[in-house]
Amino acid sequence: MLLEQHIEELRAELRRAVDPLERQWIKAELEIAEAELEIFWAECEGTLDVEPPF
Repeated sequence: MLLEQHIEELRAELRRAVDPLERQWIKAELEIAEAELEIFWAECEGTLDVEPPF
């Protein structure tokens, strides 16, 4: 599954979720997925150094 698809599915789940705990879990998963996507694009553009700092 592409990361963009996963994010869209999480957004759809969040819109349908009514349980507060489920919404909290989905929001956390969505934040992680969005951060992973940002990292991916930064690596592709060469604006993020993937080597450890040591």
